[in-house]
Amino acid sequence: MSAGAFLLFISEQVNAGGQIEEPLIDSVRTALSSAIASQAPPIPEFRDTESRLAYLRWLGTMSDRLHKKKPEWQIRKEFLQTVWYESKRAGLDVALVLGLIQVESNFRKFAVSRVGARGYMQVMPFWTRVIGDGDAGKLFHMQTNLRFGCVILRHYLDREKGDLFMGLGRYNGSRGKAPYPDAVLGAKKQWDFS
Repeated sequence: MSAGAFLLFISEQVNAGGQIEEPLIDSVRTALSSAIASQAPPIPEFRDTESRLAYLRWLGTMSDRLHKKKPEWQIRKEFLQTVWYESKRAGLDVALVLGLIQVESNFRKFAVSRVGARGYMQVMPFWTRVIGDGDAGKLFHMQTNLRFGCVILRHYLDREKGDLFMGLGRYNGSRGKAPYPDAVLGAKKQWDFS
């Protein structure tokens, strides 16, 4: 089996969104709630022309790579712009987030896992109760799902002191087991941009 075929097989087989509801101290709950509450629109801002040009080159390259999954230009552009914005906002590598989305939902907005995780980043509905307004239906809204997913991933990486393997495992509910982190890190390679 080729590496690409294996990655596709893994991305279809991984049981997505197994985050486990854990008690959060008040300061963590407040910080996470604050992180998802901001309704700033996902419009990138740049400090200089070179930064803007780098973003536009990235957008063009990623658009070509994502074309088969999202053939309509406007939908693809809004998706990539939002992924870029929410990843940067949470201090995450955009390629990592795209790899995670590929493994979790295969870029399907309305994906629902067997355990009830929803949307692109397969966010468990309990998160809307813990740090949101309790409306799990909002997890099918692109920006809401990406914001929750990025904030939760950042939280798990922080809990694991930056350890990608353990943080990704915690995100999936398979902490300490290799298949999920390996699948995400393998998918990430497709989205790396130099």
